[in-house]
This record gives sequence, structure tokens and C-alpha cells, in this order.
Amino acid sequence: MNTPMLILIAGPYASGTGGDPALMARNLERLEEAAWPVFAAGHVPMIGEWVALPVLRSAGADGPQDPLAAQVMYPTAERLLAHCDAVLRLPGDSKGADQDVAIARERGIPVYFSLEEIPRHVRA
Repeated sequence: MNTPMLILIAGPYASGTGGDPALMARNLERLEEAAWPVFAAGHVPMIGEWVALPVLRSAGADGPQDPLAAQVMYPTAERLLAHCDAVLRLPGDSKGADQDVAIARERGIPVYFSLEEIPRHVRA
């Protein structure tokens, strides 16, 4: 592989948390745990919440449970997928991550289900 990929890391964020901010923060930490291995493999990791949460804050929303979140969270991931070269789907129930996988497959974007599946970028 001679070009680094922008890889969307998809997995549970709000799913199964009942809106508990501490549980959502822990889920975000789990997503972020995959960022370094993706980067170390020569790619650029991306997590939709890294973009969506600041957008929500700047719109005056009080977090991912705000009614405005429906207009921001999933649409952000869909827009990011127009720029991503692959998706890393982490384990766990997640409607949003499943939607990311479906969009990726529709667009012919590779979907990986483990870090080991991601090809390493090797500098020429």
C-alpha cells in the first residue's frame, strides 16, 4: 500500500448508555484506543464524534442527547464517509456504526473488522 488512508473508526458511542455521559465518554475512549494502532500502521484515524461533538456545541446544543443531535451525529459520519478510504468497525451494538458500514459498502469503501486486517502503509 503506497497511500495512507483516512480510516473512520466506527463503534458504539451512545448505544447502550441510556444517555449517561460517563458511559458515552468511556465508549469514546474505546473508539480512541484504536486511533494509535491505525496511525502506527501509517494511516490517519478519524472518529465521527471528534467532528460532531464540537459542531453540536457550536450550535448551542447541550450534548448528544439534545434534539439537535439527530441533525448532526449521523449526518456527520455520512459526510465524513465521502472523504474516508476505509472503515474500521469495532465490536458492539451500534445503529450508527452499522449505518456507517452500510454506507461504506454502498460506496465501495473497504470495511475492516479488526486492526490486523488493515494493510500497513509503507513509505516508498
